[in-house]
Amino acid sequence: MNYLAHAYLSFHDPDITTGQLIADFVKGKQSEAYPAPIRKGIILHRALDEYTDSHPASRTARDIFRPATGLYGGVFLDIVYDHFLANDPERFSLPELARFSEATYLAVEERLPILPPAFRQMFSFMRTHNWLYHYHERDSILRSFGGIIRRAKYFSQPAAVPYTVLTENYKELRDCYNTFIPDAENFMKSLTNELS
Repeated sequence: MNYLAHAYLSFHDPDITTGQLIADFVKGKQSEAYPAPIRKGIILHRALDEYTDSHPASRTARDIFRPATGLYGGVFLDIVYDHFLANDPERFSLPELARFSEATYLAVEERLPILPPAFRQMFSFMRTHNWLYHYHERDSILRSFGGIIRRAKYFSQPAAVPYTVLTENYKELRDCYNTFIPDAENFMKSLTNELS
């Protein structure tokens, strides 16, 4: 779900960006149908997910969500990390975020015909509503939480529940992000180089 982080940690490589963004829509050996550079992005996406889940800062952040959201804490945390990334002055100003978002959409659009149908449908909404850019807004995070809940099988609380966790623990969660993101950058740069 954390599309902005996956795009950002693709380091401006259009094929890797595309692979990272479609990875959740590609199951098992389906990845073999894609060109090698896009497959590399899929591999990197899966490695980043594992790294994020195991990082101590992410565990701390999930513990903040857990009393209110149970096992869904990690899903909400992905969106929260994108929110903090979109507001990270060391990585984006708002004009830079707008340009980065547009460049990401254009990279994916150039490859859209070969991408999974379910992703293409989702991407249409992402592009139309400019999700990547609007992650900087708290209202967009609330809407994203609502979308997660609509698709969730075992979470029936209103979006206000995880959103309240975010607002009441904003500094603590931002601290978790600030600890996590430089480690994630180093991890992904190293792994990207290994796979080259």
